[in-house]
Amino acid sequence: MSNIIVLGAGMVGRTMAIDLTKKHRVTLSDFSENALQESKQKCQTLNTLKLDVTDKKNLQKALHPFDLVVCAVPGFLGFNTLKSIIEAKKNVIDISFFPENSLELDALAKQNQVTAIVDCGVAPGMGNIILGYYNEQLNLSDFECLVGGLPEVKKWPFNYKAPFSPVDVIEEYTRPARYVENGHIVIKPALSDVEHVDFEGVGTLESFNSDGLRSLVYTMPNIKNMKEKTLRYPSHIEYINVLKASGFFSEKKLKIEGIEISPLEFSSKILFNEWKLGATEKELTVMRITLKGADKAGKAKTVIYHLHDVYCEKTQTSSMARTTGYTATAVANLFLEGLFAEKGVFPPEFIGKHKGCFEYVLAYLKERNVIYRKEVL
Repeated sequence: MSNIIVLGAGMVGRTMAIDLTKKHRVTLSDFSENALQESKQKCQTLNTLKLDVTDKKNLQKALHPFDLVVCAVPGFLGFNTLKSIIEAKKNVIDISFFPENSLELDALAKQNQVTAIVDCGVAPGMGNIILGYYNEQLNLSDFECLVGGLPEVKKWPFNYKAPFSPVDVIEEYTRPARYVENGHIVIKPALSDVEHVDFEGVGTLESFNSDGLRSLVYTMPNIKNMKEKTLRYPSHIEYINVLKASGFFSEKKLKIEGIEISPLEFSSKILFNEWKLGATEKELTVMRITLKGADKAGKAKTVIYHLHDVYCEKTQTSSMARTTGYTATAVANLFLEGLFAEKGVFPPEFIGKHKGCFEYVLAYLKERNVIYRKEVL
């Protein structure tokens, strides 16, 4: 039994902490006392700790007694928090979706003899793990990941609900998207190249460019074509583009009757209520990962992984929290069990390349009824 601290008591952080209590002593930390109390009500065996991760000295002191850190802070806090954890010489599993390149901390992690496994959610995360495995099995030419979290009940105008902060969602809508085409990195605005795609059990969804490839741009130069696109219900992107084009996501402050506020801060407050996923509100996660290449004999092969996961009524856990959080807790457990012990910063594709790790994660998710269905063409 290990002693683990989870940083961030949001919907995903709480889900991970509760899952980890099955095998370990777990402390859940957050700046919000309310978030900690709500989590404690769901799981009495959780320890809680009020903690401000921006207070570096206090954070590093708080980490001292723990064997492993699981980081689930908002994206804008992610990079500096991860750096502080590594400087504290603590091994870490991280799911925070920050814009900086985590590989910049690789030398620091090696210097401090730390294992830091980053981007460990559903996408980025599980998609990378699957790609990492098949990159060892096939000579891959193409990788595509289509993924989205959606409410079961559509509500006009956005037809969308988020299990995490609107600031992180808006970041996804504003950060330039990178993909790889014919071996070259292409940069396009987020929300571009809208396509309609059919999904069994869901219907027609619209896909758009988002910056989900992240580390794959650097770690998989052998794959000539790679793309990740986000999925939403039809019409969502048009409304977001109206807000974006009108300046509602600008960080430049405006002065209104003596008060300074940025349009982004204002929009986030408005959209928080509009997009907030209710504690027991039903939603789903859909993902389709397509890998194309040739086997060792040169025969063309296409492998497709399908995910269709829904809100769990038994545990009252959102699908996005389950599919994101349980991927991270699977990796946390395989690390603690000694299946991966290298030092440095590792995106999930470096975990998936090991057959034992790949099979461990799939089995762990299956135990929690998160099922990836494989199709070979």
